[in-house]
This record gives sequence, C-alpha cells and structure tokens, in this order.
Amino acid sequence: MSTSAPQLDSLGIIAGNGRYPVLLAEAARARGVKRIVIAGFSGETAAEVEKLADAYTKLRVGQLGGLCDYFQKQNISQAIMAGQISPGNLFDLIPDIKGALLLARLKERNAESIFSAIADELSKVGVELLSATTFLEDCLPEPGHVAGPKLSAQQLDDVALGFRIAKECSRLDIGQSVVVKKGTVVAVEAFEGTDAAMERGGKLGKGEVVLVKVSKPKQDFRFDVPVIGTRTLDKARESGVKVIACEARRTLLLDRRLVEEQAAKTKISLYAADESILKETS
Repeated sequence: MSTSAPQLDSLGIIAGNGRYPVLLAEAARARGVKRIVIAGFSGETAAEVEKLADAYTKLRVGQLGGLCDYFQKQNISQAIMAGQISPGNLFDLIPDIKGALLLARLKERNAESIFSAIADELSKVGVELLSATTFLEDCLPEPGHVAGPKLSAQQLDDVALGFRIAKECSRLDIGQSVVVKKGTVVAVEAFEGTDAAMERGGKLGKGEVVLVKVSKPKQDFRFDVPVIGTRTLDKARESGVKVIACEARRTLLLDRRLVEEQAAKTKISLYAADESILKETS
C-alpha cells in the first residue's frame, strides 16, 4: 500500500508514543515541508518530538476540542496521526466537551471507532487526515526475505498458517498478530498488544516461535498502521521469537536500516508476506 507523498508547505502531526512521530517529522522535513505543527499528549509523546516542531502544544488524551482549535489557529489543513496511544489511556481518558459528545455517540469504543470519529471531527474544521504512511513509503517492505537468516521450509509453512489465521482474527477485530510453532497457533493477540502476545507465545512454545503480523482487511491507514521497530526486535529476542513476518507493503519498518541491522545481529529472520504465500505453501 503505497502512494506518492503530497507537496505540502505545512503539516500537522498528532503525535503518540514511540519513535514514529520523530521519524515522520524528519521525513516530512526532508521532503520539503517547511512548517510542522505538532500536538502531543501528556504521558505519551516523547520529549524529543517538541524539538522538531515549529509550533507545539501538549494535550490530554481526550481533548478533541483542544486539538481541533489548535490546528485551526495554526492554519493546518492536512495532518497525520503518528504513534500509538496506549490502549489503557483510551479507557482512562478525561475528555473535554467535544470529546465527551463524540464518545457518547459511539456504540463501540475501540481504537478504530474512536479515531475514525476523530477524523470526522477534524474534517468538519477543514483538517484532512492523511495516510499515516505518508512520507514513509520507503519503510513499506516488498514481499520476500527482508533481513536476518533465510527461512526454513517449516518456518515458511508457519508464516502461511499465521498469515491466514491473523487475517481472520483481524477481520473479526480481535487482534492483528499470532504466534505459531511447527503448525500450531500458540498465541493470538487481543487487547494486550503484540509485545504481550509475543511473550505469551514464546513461553508456551518454549522459544523458536514465529510471529506473524498483518493489517485488517479494511484497514484505515489514516490512523492504524501495523508497525515493526527496534523495540519489536528487542521483545522478540527476549521472548524466543526467531521469525517476524509482517504484511508486505502494508507494514511500516520504523528505522528500517537499524531494524535490518538488528535482525542480522540477533539472527532473527524478518520476512514480508502477502496473499501469495498461501498458494506457495499449499
């Protein structure tokens, strides 16, 4: 999933946690964006993000009115969401009036429904939410081996099984990752997230397991992009994961060069799969 980046003079960034907002701001600047306006969140956004902004504000998670007002005052018409908000904060948030009204309208309160509604509210004040992969297209891997050791036949079979199961789980909005060992699914990601699923799967499988991470069938890439970074590799090594398979062209490899170097160093295989793997291993 790749589109060419637009030519923008100004860009708003809604910055969650991790390295994602930093890398996006740097990539946008390198692609000619002259003015970057960032909204960060207390307890989520790294301090280094503020240094990359021409204008910066810090909000509470749930201050939707404050976010809309800030971008309006800064004359922002395009924005990108970058970085996760910790799942617990979506339940512990203290919303402002606009945020409270939004939540009251939602029948289902998950990340997708909340962020989709936020995107709708931003559009009402003239702010278009762009794909979160904008300016980071080089971080979307093509199908095949990416880094680390080549996969064995058994590992490729496990990737195919994991891909099929993870796609079904994501369609049901359960989770987007599964852990497999020698033809057995040993863990399925749910609300706890990928890291916890890796830890549980590695323990149950007694190491040497395969992690498969995919996108949802109707993934909204404006606010929900599968991501693999150096922290993922660290957790994989701790959990006994020997293969990380992501969905080709639909997963961001943050700090891609560092991720590939770390995979080679730790002897963790990094592989990008698409639907063709189901035919190749059948």
